[in-house]
Amino acid sequence: MKSTYSSRELIKMLKVDGWKLARVRGDHHQFKHPTKKGVVTVQHPVKDLSRFVAKSIFKQAGWETDGG
Repeated sequence: MKSTYSSRELIKMLKVDGWKLARVRGDHHQFKHPTKKGVVTVQHPVKDLSRFVAKSIFKQAGWETDGG
């Protein structure tokens, strides 16, 4: 896991994993997956999301982190 991600990078990763944009409220883009539970919210556009925000998004998406 990198120290920072752009919102564009994370959205691209979500789409590759099968997440679809469900709705947008202001600058918050919410994604749903056809088989995974829950919703992933990404603030967009943001150049540098902190690793803590990125870790939260990874957790919401059901992705592994390296403990960072």
